[in-house]
Amino acid sequence: MPKLAANLSFMFTEVDFLDRFAAAAKAGFRGVEYLFPYDYDKNVLKQKLAEHKLTQVLHNLPAGNWAGGERGIGCHSDRVAEFEAGVDKIIDYATALGCKLVNCLAGIRQSNRDPNEARETFIRNLQFAAPRLKAAGIKLLIEAINTRDIPGFFLTNTAQALDIIKAVGSDNLFVQYDIYHMQIMEGDLAPTIEKHLKLIPHMQLADTPGRHEPGTGEINFDFLLPFIDRIGYQGWIGCEYKPAGKTVDGLGWTKPYLQQTV
Repeated sequence: MPKLAANLSFMFTEVDFLDRFAAAAKAGFRGVEYLFPYDYDKNVLKQKLAEHKLTQVLHNLPAGNWAGGERGIGCHSDRVAEFEAGVDKIIDYATALGCKLVNCLAGIRQSNRDPNEARETFIRNLQFAAPRLKAAGIKLLIEAINTRDIPGFFLTNTAQALDIIKAVGSDNLFVQYDIYHMQIMEGDLAPTIEKHLKLIPHMQLADTPGRHEPGTGEINFDFLLPFIDRIGYQGWIGCEYKPAGKTVDGLGWTKPYLQQTV
């Protein structure tokens, strides 16, 4: 059955961040992910994972000034040095936390820059990052994001992600497939996942509209999750959704899956 990871940036926000590890474990999760670890000492996070017997599934490369509205710097030609420094930083954190997957956010394309310049910058940055992460035993992922939530985001659909991967030419670059974002941008979820399964080591989910838990919107998760399992997906699925109420009150949909998570 699908392995579900709690996204601690979105879930269990009723408590402080460092207390969310315990809350996730109590709810039955055995894996966690979150946007960024960098505001915390890596040894504190490592202790939380060990204390609650949790796997650190994924986190993102440094993504610029998140609080200021930036959503990644991968396609920003004037931030290459900052991007490269972020690769060293994420290797340090991911290695300490035992995290084997990291995600690179392309960012919002700068309106005063040529789209081809943004593409070429993203490709060069990924060519820099992919071999270094591979040497550290870490897979590099890229994620397409919908332009309703993040207008102007550079990477917006599966075909574009696959084109970038081909252009980079690395065997250590993969797709993070976000069910919520791709339902909005392209639909056709099941056949797309099946067709490109070998390039998808991690997925995320939320329902739409609202970005709440499964069962609150239009996506048929009663079909999709068993389908993903049936076609042989072995990775984790990150629960990157905003609970419609208290987190624990909306976990009923997880009961068939959490008891199978290992």
